[in-house]
Amino acid sequence: MSTSDNNDTPATTRTILEIGEVAPNFTLTDDRGRQVSLSDYNGRRVIVYFYPKADTPGCTTEACDFRDSLTELNDAGVDVLGISPDSVEKLEKFRENHDLTFPLLSDPEKKALTAYGAFGEKKNYGKVVQGVIRSTFLINENGTIGLAKYNVKATGHVARIAKDVL
Repeated sequence: MSTSDNNDTPATTRTILEIGEVAPNFTLTDDRGRQVSLSDYNGRRVIVYFYPKADTPGCTTEACDFRDSLTELNDAGVDVLGISPDSVEKLEKFRENHDLTFPLLSDPEKKALTAYGAFGEKKNYGKVVQGVIRSTFLINENGTIGLAKYNVKATGHVARIAKDVL
């Protein structure tokens, strides 16, 4: 949990999910306009990853790496969901531009982002700002957190995650 040391600014905290905790459920609209809930994946393992903004360099790298690893992940019984605060229309273009083959979910109100601790204070070019914290979770078949990675680097991240889940 993070807090602010500045007495002039209210302290802020964010949730940090731990392995074994029940994953917060969510229902969000995907890049095709469908409602998708985490509970739709009960009985399956699913990687839920949060990213700041579609069609930016780091987010594109990460999404394309998941796309390129999707067959191997699916063969191991692992599905993938990407979540960002982008609009459904922006996510549809992102999917089309990069031939992404897994659901991209829109969270403009940042409810799922906040529930997973993937939105809050972070450093951006040396300044503390509020924003999306690039994070990845493996949700087990029983709906519990199997892996929780916060503040990850996009490059090489999917390969590192794959080692843990395959």
